Amino acid sequence: MNTQTIHHLSHTDLDGYSCQLVMRHTPHKLLNYNANYGAEVKQTLELMLQNITASAQDATLLITDLNLTAEESKWLNGEVEKLNNSKKGVTLLLLDHHGTGEESAQKYPWYFLDTTRSATKITYDYAKEHFLLDAPAWMEHYVAIVNAVDLWKMEEHANFEYGKVCMRLISEMRELNKIMFPQEDNHYKLSLLLEATKYMELEDAPIALDEKIHLLKKDFFKTEKNDTLDNLATTYIVKLLGDARETKTIYYKGYRGYLSYAVGNTSIIGNGFLLTYPEYDFIVDVSFKGTLSIRANNGVNVATISKEWCGGGGHPNAAGGRIVGFKEQFRYDLVKQQIEKIINEKEAVAGELEYKKES
Repeated sequence: MNTQTIHHLSHTDLDGYSCQLVMRHTPHKLLNYNANYGAEVKQTLELMLQNITASAQDATLLITDLNLTAEESKWLNGEVEKLNNSKKGVTLLLLDHHGTGEESAQKYPWYFLDTTRSATKITYDYAKEHFLLDAPAWMEHYVAIVNAVDLWKMEEHANFEYGKVCMRLISEMRELNKIMFPQEDNHYKLSLLLEATKYMELEDAPIALDEKIHLLKKDFFKTEKNDTLDNLATTYIVKLLGDARETKTIYYKGYRGYLSYAVGNTSIIGNGFLLTYPEYDFIVDVSFKGTLSIRANNGVNVATISKEWCGGGGHPNAAGGRIVGFKEQFRYDLVKQQIEKIINEKEAVAGELEYKKES
């Protein structure tokens, strides 16, 4: 069997994630990425190219349910050509249904466009022919459901109504952060979509799934004892934060901190993290707009840190502020670079002041 390594970028809605659910039933090694339109697409493609370059294996770069602009298509085509010229071996393929990609589709043979089918239906049909898809019994019906709701085929009443619930299932899955934990978030969404396939054939299937959503979420996060969804998700997230300590730790003036990005709910999650990992003096969560939320557990005065970093303030164990000029990012490593630049600048200034004081 000729298996491939496929780096698969897809959109962040039902159609986009369903493309990846289809591809899970091929024998290939899949590395999933998700992005919404705008700068997020380019940053994610850059990350994919970096990962492909760092790997010793040839790869397929698959894009589904996302149309690229003419500029993005030209850039990506050029980058893949560079890799292939260096004997890397990269196959580029885009499967989409948005008419705004017509210009790129006419220019590049790797850009497959069909406005009559959803991206999930296109991926399903293509995978059967080219990716050794081993489709389970439920898949054809599920693909028809996604196709009906994504193309707004209201006349396909049963499929359309069930698709509406699946669409809301995805849009309301906000418990995990896809930038901090992209693989875990992707697994969460695909797992619940797979669970949703179990209710399609029931009488009043949309109602059955609608009433089950909350329990499906709890079952995903539950480990031992039952609890509220908020508490179950918090415990899960704190563990994810802890598992990622090696790459998420920062230091400031000898204090050990943890940097998270757009996780939110810092009072609960941050304090939960500090109690679980007492070796950390503080945790700081940065929002998309550069707002800081810093928490400590008597290890350091975070009001002072906030003041020094961005002129903010607050209490010794809970403070905040906003970084002027913060550039929104869609990759954690780029956020960390910005924060570490601030830390280095502030520590350099503090060092100068100390030197002048001593001299």
